[in-house]
Amino acid sequence: MTLEYLCYTLALGVGATLIMDLWAWVLRRFFHIPSLNYAMVGRWGGHLLRGRFHHDNIAQAEPISGEAPLGWLLHYGIGVVFAAILLALCGPEWRHTPTLPPAQAFGLASVAAPFLILQPGLGAGIAASKTSQPNAARLRSLAAHGAFGLGLYVSALLLAR
Repeated sequence: MTLEYLCYTLALGVGATLIMDLWAWVLRRFFHIPSLNYAMVGRWGGHLLRGRFHHDNIAQAEPISGEAPLGWLLHYGIGVVFAAILLALCGPEWRHTPTLPPAQAFGLASVAAPFLILQPGLGAGIAASKTSQPNAARLRSLAAHGAFGLGLYVSALLLAR
């Protein structure tokens, strides 16, 4: 792996995650739809490092020092890891001539991570099954990961220039 490839992967993942966050900002700003509190992701990550994967309700778990920055770091780090997986699946040619379908499909498929790992770990159940409005939560997750997939494509286009 070259330094250039690592920098490309980092830029792709950060760019896609920024677009995902822009989508969340639009929903929050114009439609008053709340987004994920990344401090809770950081709290979960901090407890994960201490060996605890599952919480009944992450908001009631012991706070972790620096949980908000940790949550944002995890959010962007996972975006970079997902970008690396997409590049491994698509091969090096996609990097030079990106197309929307694989990026969008991968973005939507990546919703498996929150459905099967994060949400159960936070106490929300598999695919938000323990929330008050599971279908709405699932739709928000799918839309966010769809925005991430679009972000992968747009970022790849910008980087291909």
